[in-house]
Amino acid sequence: MRGKGSCISSPEFDTIMTTPLSLGYSPCPNDTYIFYGLTHAKVILPDMELSPPLLEDVETLNSWAVDKKLDITKLSFHALGHVLDEYCVLSAGSALGRGCGPLLVARPGFDPASLDRAKVAIPGRLTTAALLFRMYSPPSQQLIAMRFDEIMTAVAQGEVDAGVIIHESRFTYAEHGLICLQDLGQWWEESSGHPIPLGCIAARRSLGKERIDRIDQAIYDSILWADKHPEECLPYICKHAQEMDQQVMQNHIGLYVNDYSKSLGRDGLAAVEAFLSRGREAGILPSQPWGVTLQV
Repeated sequence: MRGKGSCISSPEFDTIMTTPLSLGYSPCPNDTYIFYGLTHAKVILPDMELSPPLLEDVETLNSWAVDKKLDITKLSFHALGHVLDEYCVLSAGSALGRGCGPLLVARPGFDPASLDRAKVAIPGRLTTAALLFRMYSPPSQQLIAMRFDEIMTAVAQGEVDAGVIIHESRFTYAEHGLICLQDLGQWWEESSGHPIPLGCIAARRSLGKERIDRIDQAIYDSILWADKHPEECLPYICKHAQEMDQQVMQNHIGLYVNDYSKSLGRDGLAAVEAFLSRGREAGILPSQPWGVTLQV
């Protein structure tokens, strides 16, 4: 185990210890790759039981976190900034890196000078992509929230003027006849010097350090297992990949599952802190006395 801690025992806590933990993550290939080992008995989570995982769009998971629904959940780092009183970040399982951020796309001929007045689709109001765009273009007010997999079609058909795309869409937007106006991840990297923090795995602070450390370790072990057995993970990943082309799926995993996914490390945590700090300075995120990681 990479870290150890202690918990205070109480009748209420002992009851929680015997209750299966709820878990949610997205159906995207990086998450199904990361969690396959843990949810298919390839990796052991000592002295704890998981309920069957709930696979949902990340914005659904974000809203559930606001409602404090799950014990362990995938979250956008934007959403994390709103729920730090309840959740802390795990070191393992994050999507963070360079060259992997959201893209702002439009139809050919779009005038970038009109962006302030344009209708722009965002993949949910609590996604990292939404916060990035709001920091990139503060004057833009006509933001239309929709599912990430509907945005390219909406832009191509003229329902909106531009859109912020995430996940595998960065590999396929040209097939929809769209052009990239701005790589928002690149903008963040150049303006901050940090890699872009996209999403994380968070756990309830009330679980306590000992349990959170074990969960963190199990996710780390699950990634290592997937790295050694990628072919065994493939049917599960394909099942949830929404008929995604297999090469796109592999590109998705290769881009979003990296060394930061195994451990945020000092550089990753610094990037997260910088991102949340910039969001607070912009007046988008609330000031919080809570640290990103569990404080004991």
